[in-house]
Amino acid sequence: MANNKTKLELTWIGKENRPRLEPRILLQDTEKSYHSKHRITKSDIFDNRLIFGDNLLALKALEQEFTGKVKCIYIDPPYNTGSAFEHYDDGLEHSIWLGLMRDRLECLRGLLSQDGFIFIQIDYRESARLKLLLDEVFGSSCFRNEIIVGRGIKNIQSQFEDIDSLSSGHDTVYLYAKTNVTRLKTLFEKLDDPQPGKWDTFWRGTDRPTMRYKIFGITPEKGQWRWSKERAFLAKSIYEKYQQEFSNQMSLDEYWQLYERENGNEADFLRLGPDNTVQYYVGPRNYKMLSDVWLNLRSLGKITDFPHEKHEDLLYRIIEWTTKPGDLVLDSFAGSGTTGAVAHKMGRRWIMVELGEHCHTHIIPRLKKVIDGEDQGGISKVVDWQGGGGFRYYKLAPSLLEKDKWDNWVINKQYNATMLAEAICKLEGFIYSPSDSVYWIHGHSTETDYIYVTTQTFGRDQLAILSDEVGSERTLLVMCSAFQAKSSDFQNLTIKKIPNAVLSRCEWSHDDYSLQIENLPMAPKLENEQPGLFDLEETNG
Repeated sequence: MANNKTKLELTWIGKENRPRLEPRILLQDTEKSYHSKHRITKSDIFDNRLIFGDNLLALKALEQEFTGKVKCIYIDPPYNTGSAFEHYDDGLEHSIWLGLMRDRLECLRGLLSQDGFIFIQIDYRESARLKLLLDEVFGSSCFRNEIIVGRGIKNIQSQFEDIDSLSSGHDTVYLYAKTNVTRLKTLFEKLDDPQPGKWDTFWRGTDRPTMRYKIFGITPEKGQWRWSKERAFLAKSIYEKYQQEFSNQMSLDEYWQLYERENGNEADFLRLGPDNTVQYYVGPRNYKMLSDVWLNLRSLGKITDFPHEKHEDLLYRIIEWTTKPGDLVLDSFAGSGTTGAVAHKMGRRWIMVELGEHCHTHIIPRLKKVIDGEDQGGISKVVDWQGGGGFRYYKLAPSLLEKDKWDNWVINKQYNATMLAEAICKLEGFIYSPSDSVYWIHGHSTETDYIYVTTQTFGRDQLAILSDEVGSERTLLVMCSAFQAKSSDFQNLTIKKIPNAVLSRCEWSHDDYSLQIENLPMAPKLENEQPGLFDLEETNG
């Protein structure tokens, strides 16, 4: 019988295996959190988050609060090179790598806002497979571009001696949108159409109506012309002078040539389209289109001694391209913390996740220098960074359930009453919001539906009193250790036992979903399988 599947997809061993992730709570460590001693500006941001722990569990922990709220995601996952780095062991068999990446990408897609974008940096070893996986998770219609990022000429070996001398001098960054209607802002925004144009369309000096764009404005820097409001107003005044004094004497292009001879590179002014639509005109010498080949990312230099540090210019382009001040940026493979450092300097909120010890040896010291204004490298001079703001450091809580000496699942002894209430709220889909005045309100799902979490055992009389307090206009989910009554006796109460009520929800006490395979067991031998060469050697001693 013919296969009814019509969807093109990549298959791999174990693709059907999916983790049942526990939505852990996050525990803030105030000693590792950090903020500026003074406000530098009114727009300083203090609620940034640095999370230490397994990034798949951390992404799951963020779902309840941040689903649909992240505007820009950048990740630089382990490249599956087959070699052990100082800070990562990223050698993985292809199918395992794909499975682990799939789980993370699905979580990341859920966190993206409807107008959000994700950038994923990779090299040639897994780029082809990753592209197919991204098409499957995000949809091929959400693919926006493949950006080539240069590694710097000094790292490129001779490529002409023989085929073995070929060296990769670039990484690939895949760019996807959350939805197939999401467009990136470009160097130009459309003037008279409320709907944005194609994300990769730039005005190229043509009179075609679909190519008419208005400059949205940032200052020119690093040889790439971009517009500030001041330059836009200057351009307008120059054009108005042309209309009033010179339009009857010469063409616009002739006037531009005259103005250029007198004023050099300031010869930027407005131009009229064929239908008298006003559009900004950029002199030929000044105009440069933003390319998808980024080769000059080493000019700003390294900030830390982290071997795989991404340069701030790369993240500056990405964040500038897709966000505005106050938007939320996420990096779940934080590395040396470049994403957070750049987002912080640009006035964006940020979340970073890192499991390695370099979270403490590299990221925190780097962020402290940024906040104190001591970091004047990277993009600091470009954005005139003076310091300010702060971040909160979190770690993942341990698993809610653990096994006792009789192999029974019980509440983890590390959990206090507050942690238990917050964890159960998250598991049951309630917003954790304990009341200061009502002891049985630990959270809510609606304005009249509440949850009460406790380890006590309830008798019928106690439940009757609780039911009266809740009243007929409200409902309450009671999560307790045990109860001695029929739940149906109280119309406004739903009563469940913990841990029984949550046992089947997740994989408990599973703390490591990292991209490492040192402890994987050997695959079981198939029946009647012929021994391999090395098996024979072992058998023969």
